[in-house]
Amino acid sequence: MVFDISWLLLGLPVAFVLGWMASRLDIRQLRLENHQAPKAYFKGLNFLLNEQQDQAIDAFIEAVQSDPDTSELHFALGNLFRRRGEYERAVRVHEHLLSRGDLSKADRHRAQHALAMDYLKAGLLDRAEESLLKLEGTAFEAQARLALLANYERSRDWTHAAEIAQKLENSEHGSFSPRLAHYLCEQAVSMDPDIAKALLRQAIQTAPNAPRPRLDLASVLNSTGQSAQALSILEEAATESPTALPLIAGPLAQSAIANGQIARVLQLLKNHYASSPSIDVLEGIVALEAATQGPSPTARDWYVRHLEREPSLVAAAKWIAGEKLEHEQFHPQVQRALDHAVKPLTRYRCAACGFETKQHFWQCPGCQAWDSYPARRVEEL
Repeated sequence: MVFDISWLLLGLPVAFVLGWMASRLDIRQLRLENHQAPKAYFKGLNFLLNEQQDQAIDAFIEAVQSDPDTSELHFALGNLFRRRGEYERAVRVHEHLLSRGDLSKADRHRAQHALAMDYLKAGLLDRAEESLLKLEGTAFEAQARLALLANYERSRDWTHAAEIAQKLENSEHGSFSPRLAHYLCEQAVSMDPDIAKALLRQAIQTAPNAPRPRLDLASVLNSTGQSAQALSILEEAATESPTALPLIAGPLAQSAIANGQIARVLQLLKNHYASSPSIDVLEGIVALEAATQGPSPTARDWYVRHLEREPSLVAAAKWIAGEKLEHEQFHPQVQRALDHAVKPLTRYRCAACGFETKQHFWQCPGCQAWDSYPARRVEEL
């Protein structure tokens, strides 16, 4: 059979034209896809900026369907689900990312961290802990440790919390000494006296200026009949933590009375009161003076001296409580009204969130912040 070269010459232009048309179709399709995905993405971003989260989620889902290999869209979608409280959907998105074999190492770590945050927000603390521990040695290590710290605090696992805080301290991500001291104090609460004393002394070494370890240690010493040592520890606390003296004054006065060391402690409280007047320090002074001379107007005159320095309704109510009024038959009603009025003024207020309580807390029950309660009452803030 003789091959006719003319057919080849005719076929070449046809093949060229067909190839050119196919390439144009591919380019058009690619452009169309690339055009649709960003359009859906920017539409979702616009909804997000206008706080229309439902519409933003729909737009991002559309973008992910158009380009399922885009990890950034998955991250955006997962974060949106978490913000809306749809934790199961957020977990599915981030688990899908982790299952991809083509994901880069950096994105894999990022997805692992996002998954841990999903579990934390959902309250699945065990799964959160497991996911966060996988981030050791990654770029998310510090963030993971901080999240683990919050996780252990929520579950009141003070031993593991202390380990993580020590790691953060060693890696120079800020000072965690005061918080470490709190963790040791929390552990001491459930221990027998000997172990509790050792933990509290360790807490004092960890944070020498923190008032709590010495206050807790003095309480344990008093409970075991070592009142003289308790007094010494409280005097030490007054020296090392002068701003916390309003919290220390009450136990210090009681300990001084029990050990017959009234004069020395009374002078200490008077010196502090002269430079920084406080209702609780004032109460300690009144208690010590009353212990030396019995209940008398002389001891209670301190309330009047306080009123000369500070317009205190609390001090006024305490002074009136021991006075005989001209219309004494109405004294109980007046006193009851005053006591009711001063109750809000004797509370403690968290400096971080404003949560008020009758007693002083080292960790705010509202926002969980540590050392956020000043030692002074609301009236004195």
